[in-house]
Amino acid sequence: MRASINNEVNYCLPLFDNLIQSEEVNMNELIGQTISISYSGTINCVVSGKRIKKAYGDGMSYDAFKSSPLAVESIIRPELSKIHEGIALRDYEWEMKHHMQPHYVYLSKAAGVKVGVTRTTQIPTRWIDQGASEALIIAETPYRQAAGLIEIKLKNYISDRTNWRKMLQNNLVDDDLYELRNKLIPFVDDELIQYVKKSEQVTHLKFPVIRYPEKVKSVGLDKCPLIEEKLVGIKGQYLLFDNDTVFNIRKHTGYLVELSF
Repeated sequence: MRASINNEVNYCLPLFDNLIQSEEVNMNELIGQTISISYSGTINCVVSGKRIKKAYGDGMSYDAFKSSPLAVESIIRPELSKIHEGIALRDYEWEMKHHMQPHYVYLSKAAGVKVGVTRTTQIPTRWIDQGASEALIIAETPYRQAAGLIEIKLKNYISDRTNWRKMLQNNLVDDDLYELRNKLIPFVDDELIQYVKKSEQVTHLKFPVIRYPEKVKSVGLDKCPLIEEKLVGIKGQYLLFDNDTVFNIRKHTGYLVELSF
């Protein structure tokens, strides 16, 4: 889902026909309504458009997952990027465009507090996708690897993962992001301390949710090809239903479905 911020996060779901966007649905307008998601049994690779039996890495065929720059290892592990040295892991032009550019290191609060890395152009999208209620930029680097090296160092003291179940329950900790930043900065290596930023403000995000689930139950189209439930909220890339089930939209990228409401 694509997201933007007004008073709260606003979600739009782009629908595609053979990799070409056909329409876009404002999902916020459907909250409070019963919606139906019906799976046809067909998955199309988001890279090649070919029909596949199983999707890897958000809608790719296995071959695309192993070869496409969209699944290059430095996406998950930014410290592995070497494009600033002129060395590409998979695709020189793609990595120059996406990894040889300014990156942020940030703290975000979706349940517990985590440290993360993203391109500067991906803010606030990255935080929205994580379901973060608060976020604070703590460093800005000129290329991806440097941000990854800061993250690696700080991972010794803070998690780099989000507990998605607690995130969907809105089970937040009370940690102050400013105080945590000040405690973590001394652990940054001397050669990277030049990238630390202390002037940033905490960003607060409000998600369109009527009710959070008490016990999170994930539902997917492979095992349940028809989902018909009342939509009570959206957070991260999840639809929240009134029976405490949640549906991960991103996990089903490339699935051919019929959406009705």
